Amino acid sequence: MRAQDKVLPRFKVRISQEECIGCGRCAKNCTFGALDFDKEKDKAVVLDNGSCVACQRCAVYCPTDAISIQEYPVVYPSHANWTPWHLRGIYEQAKTGSVLISGMGKDRPYPIVFDSLVWDACQVTNPAIDALREPIETRTFIGRKSDKLDIEQKGDCFTFRGDYSNVMISTPLIVGHMSLGSISYNAHSAILKAVKEVGTLFGTGEGGLHPDHIEYRKHTIGEIASGRFGVSPDYLKAAALEIKIGQGAKPGHGGQLPGEKVTELISETRGIPVGTDALSPNPQHDIYSIEDLKTLIAALHEATEYSIPIGVKVAAVNNIAAIASGIVRAGADFMSIDGFRGGTGATPRAIRDNAGMPIELAIASVDQHLRDEELRHKVTLIAGGSLRSSSDLVKIIALGADVGMIATAVLIAMGCRMCQQCPTGRCAWGIATGDPRLERRLDPAWAAKRVENLIKSWTADLDEVLGTMGIDAVESFVGNRDRLKYVGPNPEEAKILGVKHAGSRIELED
Repeated sequence: MRAQDKVLPRFKVRISQEECIGCGRCAKNCTFGALDFDKEKDKAVVLDNGSCVACQRCAVYCPTDAISIQEYPVVYPSHANWTPWHLRGIYEQAKTGSVLISGMGKDRPYPIVFDSLVWDACQVTNPAIDALREPIETRTFIGRKSDKLDIEQKGDCFTFRGDYSNVMISTPLIVGHMSLGSISYNAHSAILKAVKEVGTLFGTGEGGLHPDHIEYRKHTIGEIASGRFGVSPDYLKAAALEIKIGQGAKPGHGGQLPGEKVTELISETRGIPVGTDALSPNPQHDIYSIEDLKTLIAALHEATEYSIPIGVKVAAVNNIAAIASGIVRAGADFMSIDGFRGGTGATPRAIRDNAGMPIELAIASVDQHLRDEELRHKVTLIAGGSLRSSSDLVKIIALGADVGMIATAVLIAMGCRMCQQCPTGRCAWGIATGDPRLERRLDPAWAAKRVENLIKSWTADLDEVLGTMGIDAVESFVGNRDRLKYVGPNPEEAKILGVKHAGSRIELED
């Protein structure tokens, strides 16, 4: 190999030979070939720094804390335009001649709009609510809202019937679509157990629902993607169905699961032969217009006997408000909008890092546009694309979302270290892999409890925040942008959000 072919490693692993006791755990746990065990010296050794992805498993499992990982100490020459990120990309593509693929969400330093927003709290004239002693309603409903309700009384019980089917969830927070294949069987099992326990929903992704998981289908949103993998009469008996047009990490792009990843397990779920490439075309080939979309929504309503809501998932792109209007007019009961920081199992970096728009701007624009067209009451808006904390959930609801959608946060709760190596299938923590040996590293019962705790704690935080604002039901908070204030540097951003700058005086009507 020519010296010019060598790309300097991103990380350097150091092993203190004084502290190393020769247990070999680090080498056994390294799935990327960075570490090995020297039997002659009875010590762990660094085999290849270039293979280290900083998954941290070696350091976590070292009983004597003998391992440290740092950024590679050899620096690139300083240049404001030709950054190390650009140089490394050119070196890799000149060497391989291939598209650069990566997992997880956008890692470029675009401004984060959430961090420019704060919310108001009650003081004197508008009393706060003590969330520990007074009820705060966090339940909400996914589906098109009826213009009127028929109320039927039987004894002390009342039954409410509307024109459309809705799904009640205990918290305005769902787990976004992640297919079996993009994440492991144990990870899928854990999330399904968690959402059932909490009383919310999980998107199946485009890979269908494994036969072992049929019992959880009333806690799933079944995805109807362009490849139609796993779609069957049983699959349609989910809590809701969603037509996938796009996702935030790769708008306008389909997906592919290589044949070597289509194992017996995946074959059972997707209904395709073992070893066959699972290709999802970029477009849904029966949808080339709003009229086509309306036809598919109507077909799914017919197939499910109008018993469940039918939604559409789209990426946040720059004409998203007009797209949303068309989707509502096509008859969608709910709509998921995925911002440009949304996670992914694998996507070309060029698309992931340069397409789409922030979910904060997208959801505010869509909410206001639908209000202006008097359509907002007809659809449930679900917003995702890197909600990192309960604070982000609060802000996206105030900007106009009925429900927040998380996925990467769930993987982090299960132990993900964000090494971005999901496409390789060598996840050291047993999350983004189809390798049975690696899958066993994730205990589904432990992982389910972690996800359950995460959702419950975010809901508890939401309780507290609504209490400080004197609001007793989350549905009263949806689109309440007056409770947010902008503290960022861009007035145009605040204008799109429909949020006043902090310090702006309240103008009283005559």
